[in-house]
Amino acid sequence: MVTINGVARSVRIDPGVPAMPIITKEFAEAASMKPGMFGFAMGFGPKAMIAGRTAVARVAFGDAKPAKQRIGFTEKPYVEGFAGVFGPGSLPDPIVRFRLRDAVAGERVTAFPMVDQGDLFGGWAERFAIIMVEGQPMRVRFDPHHPRTLANAGAAVRLARAYGGTLSGATSPTEIAFGVQRPIRTMTLSTPFSVGPLTIATLGVRTVDHGSTETIADADQHADPNEVVVTGKGKHDINRDRLAIGADLLNRCSSIVFDKPARQVRLSCR
Repeated sequence: MVTINGVARSVRIDPGVPAMPIITKEFAEAASMKPGMFGFAMGFGPKAMIAGRTAVARVAFGDAKPAKQRIGFTEKPYVEGFAGVFGPGSLPDPIVRFRLRDAVAGERVTAFPMVDQGDLFGGWAERFAIIMVEGQPMRVRFDPHHPRTLANAGAAVRLARAYGGTLSGATSPTEIAFGVQRPIRTMTLSTPFSVGPLTIATLGVRTVDHGSTETIADADQHADPNEVVVTGKGKHDINRDRLAIGADLLNRCSSIVFDKPARQVRLSCR
């Protein structure tokens, strides 16, 4: 439960959502929030964007003293059943722990560098762990509320190149946020790779989001040895590559810790 300008609603504290809290327009209006000059938009792929407004309001968790904070609000809820979502970057606590299940013997803790989005408004975005792929950083988001591990197209191309990835199966729509669904295919890696204690051999790929998967081999299509494939040479901005670790892997983990002073994300898994 969170209180905004004295009005209480049930929200979800979520390790995979932006640092700027996002609430429903209904909650914002009930809390008498007045839109400021800054809007925001979240893009999920071609022609898939959610826009909203922002305002500064007084936010309190439980019995804590209210503090001013910039909040985004949208017509559609980020997730059904809650008046808003708050990420670890939204919270005043220096260390934020998400308990996924009881710890078991034999777990090990892996620490990752923690970063934001890195651009002008990067502080509003999610808090990411960093892994290295082909000698370059890739941002990783931990998302226990979605069932499947997903990479956007740009990240998938790098992972396929590094670990021998092939696409297979039909495209299926999968919900990302705000009820927005994106086309997903399965990618299988000939060499599995690790994110700390988690080993990834297959994952879902958002085939047209923030890049294109045209250069990834398709296991469902017979390769013609005489065929010449021409691909575009557009610049690939690796800062937009994203890997989201879903419940299919996080079910092995007991906790995710965001340590702001240490700028670390720590994952405890068996």
